[in-house]
Amino acid sequence: MKITDLMIQETMIMELQATTKEGAIDELIASLAASGRITDAKLFKEKILEREAQSSTGIGGGIAMPHAKTKAVSEATVVFAKSSAGIDFASLDEAPAHIFFMIAAPDGAGNMHLRTLAALSRLLIESEFIEQLMNAKTPAEVSALFDAKQAEAEAQAEAEAKAAAVKDAAPKAAAPQAEPARMITGNPDSQSFVVAVTACPTGIAHTYMAEDALKKKAKEMGVNIRVETNGSEGAQNVLTADEIARASGVIIAADKNVEMERFSGKPVLQRPVSDGIRKSEELIRIAVAGDAPIYRGSGRNEEGAASVKSGSIGSKIYKDLMNGISHMLPFVVGGGILLAISFLIEQVASPDNALVKLLQSIGGGDGAFHFLIPILAGFIAMSIGDRPALMPGMVGGLMALNSNSGFLGGLAAGFLAGYVVVMLRKAFSGLPRTLDGLKPILLYPVFSLLITGAVMFFLFDPLFSWINGGLTDALNNLGTGNKILLGLVLGGMMAIDMGGPFNKAAYTFAIGVFTSSGNTNGMMMAAVMAGGMVPPLAIALATSFFKNKFTETERKSGVTNYVLGLSFITEGAIPFAAADPLRVLTSCILGSAVAGGLTQLWNINVPAPHGGVFVAFLSSNAALFLLSVLIGSVISGLILGLWKKPITVK
Repeated sequence: MKITDLMIQETMIMELQATTKEGAIDELIASLAASGRITDAKLFKEKILEREAQSSTGIGGGIAMPHAKTKAVSEATVVFAKSSAGIDFASLDEAPAHIFFMIAAPDGAGNMHLRTLAALSRLLIESEFIEQLMNAKTPAEVSALFDAKQAEAEAQAEAEAKAAAVKDAAPKAAAPQAEPARMITGNPDSQSFVVAVTACPTGIAHTYMAEDALKKKAKEMGVNIRVETNGSEGAQNVLTADEIARASGVIIAADKNVEMERFSGKPVLQRPVSDGIRKSEELIRIAVAGDAPIYRGSGRNEEGAASVKSGSIGSKIYKDLMNGISHMLPFVVGGGILLAISFLIEQVASPDNALVKLLQSIGGGDGAFHFLIPILAGFIAMSIGDRPALMPGMVGGLMALNSNSGFLGGLAAGFLAGYVVVMLRKAFSGLPRTLDGLKPILLYPVFSLLITGAVMFFLFDPLFSWINGGLTDALNNLGTGNKILLGLVLGGMMAIDMGGPFNKAAYTFAIGVFTSSGNTNGMMMAAVMAGGMVPPLAIALATSFFKNKFTETERKSGVTNYVLGLSFITEGAIPFAAADPLRVLTSCILGSAVAGGLTQLWNINVPAPHGGVFVAFLSSNAALFLLSVLIGSVISGLILGLWKKPITVK
């Protein structure tokens, strides 16, 4: 398949009118929609923006390649566009983008389409070709340039394949382990050899651009290289165990997870896929010298730091915290709902009822709830320091539980234990290799437990016990006005990012109050549950009663939000928020805040951490809880419905 079969002339834009990144994306999408190549412009834009949120597709050198693979695409297409003035596309080199390729791939894109898109990507690392495209005046000239360039590339590939066939036909005795020439690029006479893996989230463009950039630079440097790609067709040119063993270093240029355990014991350099394109010489130089950290397996390097993409300190802390909370939630939900049922039965039976005692024993402080803080602390620690940190983290969490330092003490124990293990890895890195076997079974357990336990006993337990007691007393003694204000804030936070850090922070706070108050104070839980139910219900109401403001696809999707909202699944509103963030988020935050505030005005207590309408009957006043949710949902739905403009039918 020719590249120009996908890059059709009628979609090309020889001079973009847009001056902003989002404006350029909208203009490119409009061209796709006008040609009938996409069936749902909003869904396609949502997927484009999701990819941009992972890392900018402005790859530098004046090129931007926004792309998405989705069911909204009816036929694989590449839209070519130019901007003489240039557009700030948040490119990796911070320079304006002048040439744009918007790649639209359907979910069921065949291998031929994907290979063609990969071929397109590889052509774009040549500066001379980019200059020719900038000078093209008409769509016909652009098509001619691509046809000629693809023919040249195919001829070169055919020549290399013939050379490889001749080499493969040579006697094997001289080099029984030699790989085909088409697989290894560089200088056959050089002893330098590195391996690499390239991958981007969608696997359409950057994967192959990084592959070609690394191969091209390795050839210039006289270094032999073998590159595995993890694209839309899966892993190709998969590295062999022998190649990995022979390599002086490994380059991972990837923005998604790749199989790492095979590189254990090797110097592994992990960078974003964009570095494979723009910093290929630096990556190869480090890999050849073996200067990268030694990968020890299970996601750790020799310094003990997690082997993940570089990110902000805040994102790392958030990831570690969410690891603890995600492992704790089954205990919270299972134990909490059993406890709530026991409270309900207790209203019609005596506290000595056998079923009440059974449920409270299973779900309460002697059962599931006994593990909440140790599990939270243990898995936070494990996210930081891997398996050696699990035990000291759990013990630190148990000490926090027993000392009444509660949820806050458990958080501190988890982070403490994780970083104690990181510190011990560094401290013990200079020991003789003969002692490596003793580290996980003796040195890490003894020293991590001793240090974590001592800090918890002498410092954290007394400190957080005092803080936790003061916080609990303050919440129990809040006046009506203060409680309403807190309910407004917690309810609104549930709608700010619908499952993101703000949402999780509010939910985590409510769980902390819930577990620190003898599992009886579910007032904060009522606020966050009501606030979290409002956004999807508001979307459902708006799409039902303001049908002229939404597309047919949105109206169908809106119906499912009734079920999601009633089930306390806030994330159902995310697609609508992504398509129209200002109107959707503003209206939902207002309604969620009102719902949260009303639960506190009416002193509603929900003794269950999840379940939505299905646990509403367990609350202290089910009718008022549901009324709070209804009022908040109607407010948000009305604001959104009145604010949105009617859909214009063309």
